[in-house]
Amino acid sequence: MNNFLVSCFKKYGIILLFLSFLLLTSCTNKSENENQRPNILWIIGEDLSQSEVGCYGNELAYTPTINKLADEGIRFTNMFTTSSVCSPARSALMTGMYQTSIGAHNHRSHRPDGYELPKDVKVLTDYFRDAGYFNVNFTNVTPELSAKNKTDWNFSEQDPFDGRDWNQRKEGQPFFAQINFPETHRDFVKNEKHPIDPDLVKLPPYYPNHKIAREDWALYLETVSVLDEKINIVLKRLEEDGLAENTVVFFFADHGRAMVRGKQWLYDPGLHIPLIIRWPGNIKPGSLNNDLLSQIDIAAASLRIAGIELPDNMQGQDFLDPSTPKREYIFAARDRCDETVDFVRAVRDREFKYIRNFIPERPYTQLNRYKETEYPVMRLLRRLHKQGKLNTDQEKFMAERKPDEELYDIKVDPFELNNLASNSEYKEKLISMRGVLDKWMEKTKDQGNVKEWTVVIDYYEELMKSRYDERLKKIYSDEGMKYIY
Repeated sequence: MNNFLVSCFKKYGIILLFLSFLLLTSCTNKSENENQRPNILWIIGEDLSQSEVGCYGNELAYTPTINKLADEGIRFTNMFTTSSVCSPARSALMTGMYQTSIGAHNHRSHRPDGYELPKDVKVLTDYFRDAGYFNVNFTNVTPELSAKNKTDWNFSEQDPFDGRDWNQRKEGQPFFAQINFPETHRDFVKNEKHPIDPDLVKLPPYYPNHKIAREDWALYLETVSVLDEKINIVLKRLEEDGLAENTVVFFFADHGRAMVRGKQWLYDPGLHIPLIIRWPGNIKPGSLNNDLLSQIDIAAASLRIAGIELPDNMQGQDFLDPSTPKREYIFAARDRCDETVDFVRAVRDREFKYIRNFIPERPYTQLNRYKETEYPVMRLLRRLHKQGKLNTDQEKFMAERKPDEELYDIKVDPFELNNLASNSEYKEKLISMRGVLDKWMEKTKDQGNVKEWTVVIDYYEELMKSRYDERLKKIYSDEGMKYIY
């Protein structure tokens, strides 16, 4: 028997040793791979619509870095935010929950009262930390480049981030990082290297073709190119630190452009944002995706990349998983913005947008001191309206009352100007979209009907008066102030 074993070893020993080596190597590689979980980097531009980026078709926008990122990853064409103003949108983004479900829907609400999230809802960074990730909210990308370590959530959260730079983490520790760049938030900035001729700007038809409007838009596009330069610095640092190959880069915006009918309204310019993801070895370079996506899905996808199971109550979906059911609709909400109280909801599919104005007696242009001072086209519209110089499409926005319901055929009418809600040919579609919105509001426990304390509204009224009324008087004069009030 012993002679037989010796004979077997002599005959098969080398093979057994080789198999043992493979098994050991496999275990070692598995251990190394487990320690090489992907880093996740969010680069967030503020107040940036999809249509202001070169790779999305804007011929004037100089965005070579963003375009290259799209060439190296995947570009999504139908990403929509859940709110057209920063704090509700960011509250939703960082929880994977609709802001209307978690009481975070009013702009800059709960700042002094210590309001906390519902017990079954966490901020994204809590999940990452529990999984061993190091959470970063950047302040300085390089000695020459600072970022805005913005949170801007409508709830209180203790220690959501662990540091201000990924180099503060332990050796080999994966990180989740966000870098916020405020450039495309007003005030806009010139780019002397890539100036844009205002006469070449293509304005939407609801804007008057006026020098003021063209110059404002051109300056915005120049600002986008400044943002692009800063993103380039971030990606270079990622390369220099040897992190690029194992970092999933997301580029997107908190919401759409800070322009009339954009920020603070529920038309596509306020909701339709860019999303580009680069994930070396996992996403085919130059890919394109046309699925309907909600910004809360970014939270879900980021967690799953890190191997973190999604909580059962999370409303965001992992859109990078091909087995995830596709969204048929995206939903958005607008509530109080600064001192301006409103209650608007919207649902959109691939072809139609339905908007319900719960307070239609408040016009589109009800007083908001921030927009009156910062949006030159708002002031231009008021002046030309008073002079009777607006065309039919431009006058619609200056109406004294909003319609109760709005329905737009996005494919035929991408600027959302022809309201079909009273058109009998679209009655069936109106009823269908109305029902979809009702079901969503009920299912997600929309808190829009919960009235804010009067003291909160009064606080913002006084705050915005103190910030802007003197500037408004200089702009409008005392007589003009009567007009906007």
